[in-house]
Amino acid sequence: MKFDTRHAAHRSIIQTADTSKLRELFHVSGFFVPDDVNLTFSHIERMIVGGVMPVSKTIELNEVPALNKGAFLARRELGIINVGGPGKVTVDGKSTALAAREGLYVPMGTNELSFSSDSAATPAKFYLASTPAHARYETVKIDIAKANPMPVGSTATANERTIYQYINPDICKSAQLLMGLTSLKEGSVWNTMPCHLHERRSETYFYFDLKPDARVVHIMGEPHETRHIVVANEEAVIAPPWSIHTGCGTTNYSFIWAMGGENQEYKDVAWVPMNVLR
Repeated sequence: MKFDTRHAAHRSIIQTADTSKLRELFHVSGFFVPDDVNLTFSHIERMIVGGVMPVSKTIELNEVPALNKGAFLARRELGIINVGGPGKVTVDGKSTALAAREGLYVPMGTNELSFSSDSAATPAKFYLASTPAHARYETVKIDIAKANPMPVGSTATANERTIYQYINPDICKSAQLLMGLTSLKEGSVWNTMPCHLHERRSETYFYFDLKPDARVVHIMGEPHETRHIVVANEEAVIAPPWSIHTGCGTTNYSFIWAMGGENQEYKDVAWVPMNVLR
């Protein structure tokens, strides 16, 4: 298991950070390692994001020594979305099949957690997002049809996309974690535009469905002091609460968003007028 820690950074860092510093603080890569677990722990909301790619064996995710002794989810909840081939997630002895783009909410208090792929030739790629929890809810499978699709944007502004809400109060109960998936239509390249802030929640963007030569320019920072991070397929950016988040790709793509914070109001955002951006 690889376990990386990212400390919280003050908003003033944006004024002096060069590209390498921004990537050191906020960029995450290397999610899927064959037959292994890769986790990144952020002190922002104490969120953990990571990946599991079982190929030749079942992978267990139980104790994480860098966190505490005992089960990984002793005091945490977990969201999972599969972005690879078909596989299974076993939660305390009960297996759930997850095809591509299907998700699973796993509650606090889970003792045993394991992952497997149906085929080594097309292994599952389980993207993970976890936040601390204060209550235990039910394990819930979320397929794409259940994920409350919300079409937004338009071709005229190159941001026609569909937002799928996987983990939110309308789909399944959670202590604080919100999670979903957004897919851009062919010909659209902008996500989350106009951009916004949410001071009461932090968010991580995981980009996928990108071809090897495609990139997304993820824009972050304060509205008057923007910076960018270039990401490739299956890479992510941690967005602090003081940062906007938006991006523009060289082609259409998809991304998984995960949030933790003070509330679960999806529309609790502060929109940033275009003329404010610098």
